[in-house]
Amino acid sequence: MRTLGISRAVTAAAAAVLMLGAAAGTAAHAAQIRVGFITSLSGPVSSIGIPYSKGMKAAESYVDKVRGMDIKVYQLDDASDPTTAARDARKLVDDDKVDVLIGSSGVPSAMAVAAVARETGTPMIGVTPIAGNGNPWVVTTVQPVPLMVGQVVAHMKKDGVKTVAYIGFSDSWGDLVYSNLKKYAAEDGIKVLTDERYARSDNSVTGQALRMMATHPDAVLTGGSGTPGALPYLALSQLGYTGKIYGTYALISPDFVRVAGASAEGMLSSTGPVIVADQLPADYPTRAISMVYRDAYKKVNGSYPDDAFSAYAFDAWLVLVHAAGTVDPKLHPGTPAYRKALRDAIFGTHELDGTMGVFNFHPGSPYGVDKRACVIVRLEHGQWKYAP
Repeated sequence: MRTLGISRAVTAAAAAVLMLGAAAGTAAHAAQIRVGFITSLSGPVSSIGIPYSKGMKAAESYVDKVRGMDIKVYQLDDASDPTTAARDARKLVDDDKVDVLIGSSGVPSAMAVAAVARETGTPMIGVTPIAGNGNPWVVTTVQPVPLMVGQVVAHMKKDGVKTVAYIGFSDSWGDLVYSNLKKYAAEDGIKVLTDERYARSDNSVTGQALRMMATHPDAVLTGGSGTPGALPYLALSQLGYTGKIYGTYALISPDFVRVAGASAEGMLSSTGPVIVADQLPADYPTRAISMVYRDAYKKVNGSYPDDAFSAYAFDAWLVLVHAAGTVDPKLHPGTPAYRKALRDAIFGTHELDGTMGVFNFHPGSPYGVDKRACVIVRLEHGQWKYAP
């Protein structure tokens, strides 16, 4: 186990985690904080879910105790299916008696888990954008879609784009990206020409790409993620499209880069700062913990991370550890009182440096980051480059 030897709230978290063991007493040492972690290890979302699992392993190796209490992770595969994700969540809460839920990989599955969290009074730390406000048991370490799409549209305006064609998944993720594109494009005087959709399991989007090209757009924005997110770029390239191409943070993975290949060369995308941590200014607030995360990841996975998703799981762990270190030590894991106190502590997180942003949660919104959580990157010869 490694200590959290960095600044600000993370230092406070380290003190809470590593220096208060004696105060917890013998009972605390016998207690155990149980974490239910749901991710997609199989199915079309596995290109995202597997990195989440690797990020969780890095987090466990980094800090594995709070006030002398072990943190035990129960991991389940939702097979990229929201129904399975909900069933997994119920098993973790009812059978394994977890104190907190973390996951899942896709927005539909995450929303299914969030419904269970609310019904059972179990705090949840999401690792995907969770649509809607008002769930009093849920936060997420992921940047809100309006922030990340808004920054891409701002870059379009800077690049002189007047018209943009859109293609995205035919699910809640595609809806989220499209609705925010429409909003910010209207504000910046950019006309949205198409709203093409495809399923995550589709093998071709040639028809949609032809309809998009028929509108002669200045640029294209996609609302996909992971490996299936490469399909529009491949189709457009094959059809001879030469306009500007943009993406969002859901595409930042080595599998996307591998599958999209040259078709995505020059693409501009929003992402979290950890992706280009070593390219950021030395005083950027997320840089220090990002470099710590990279070392922890390499220790357990054998190489440095090259995706965006594993870092969200690592940040979820940081939020959990920080919050658990502030819960009244008289309360015991495995009880409704502890879960409620843990939920309240999570929502009380203030200026906690993570790899993806600086977290400040509050009741009424699942999101806790600001513009410090977003950078623009360009794909150049298979590598993401900081494009401030």
